[in-house]
Amino acid sequence: MYDTIILGSGPAGLSAAVYAKRSQLDFVITEKDYNGTGQIAESECVDNYLGLNGENGFELGEKFRKHALALGVEFLVGNAVKINPVKDFYQVVFSDDKTLETKTVIYATGASHRKLGIKGENEFTGRGVSYCAVCDGAFYRGKTVAVVGGGDTALGDAILLSKIAAKVYLIHRRDEFRANKLLQNKVSENPVIECVLNAVPTEIDGDKKVSGISIMQNNTEKTIAVDGVFVAIGNVPNSELLKGVADLDSNGYVIADENGVTSAKGIFVAGDVRTKQLRQVVTAVSDGANCVMSAENYLMGFNS
Repeated sequence: MYDTIILGSGPAGLSAAVYAKRSQLDFVITEKDYNGTGQIAESECVDNYLGLNGENGFELGEKFRKHALALGVEFLVGNAVKINPVKDFYQVVFSDDKTLETKTVIYATGASHRKLGIKGENEFTGRGVSYCAVCDGAFYRGKTVAVVGGGDTALGDAILLSKIAAKVYLIHRRDEFRANKLLQNKVSENPVIECVLNAVPTEIDGDKKVSGISIMQNNTEKTIAVDGVFVAIGNVPNSELLKGVADLDSNGYVIADENGVTSAKGIFVAGDVRTKQLRQVVTAVSDGANCVMSAENYLMGFNS
């Protein structure tokens, strides 16, 4: 039986692994995808992590992982599908029917991209619909694309794509953006980006690949011809395994403070999946460290 199992190998999980190793806990870190490092890998530039201004997101994630590997952290590739409470420990069940037992769980599964939920989105995913401008932007050099969203990610994606594409439509359902003012200023000054406000996407059009996006703008239907659509409307917490096990808020985020303590004894939550004000790499790394401290206290009977 493990002292703890860390679910998720993004910055929160990797930080927890480093701290758990230094604390000499008996643990394993599990990941759905081999060599995964979470959504940080999709960031072209991380400019808000102290001391690492301008770091490429993929490379920063690799550094986090190499740090854990250098300490001898054990990784397990597997898709956890259920967490079973069993008296004073937990069983973590995987899709291949493997079951591991652990005294505590550090839940760092992150969040997934929120979808538009419109016709054509699923059909054209990978054929013109993308959720990662960093990953797929290079395929649209000299072409026309649309970015859907109004937050920091959407405006950042539009700016990135403006360096590659010939034209970028930035589509947002409201009459003003939610992104920070610096990004808004950069967008307004960029001749490649055209803002399409008060517009709600209704369908992604195409045959074998995307050819346009239909919108409803000021009660008028129209179609914008594009070669690709980048969806950047936020994330959905990957909290399914804790439904009925720990308390979630109305949006599905696991309720916990900065110590990661949940309503379920012995389960601690870190990263984008927990309730908090700021979901960025700097807070994820902090969460991972705090969860290990909370798990240690629990194992020693201090907060049981």
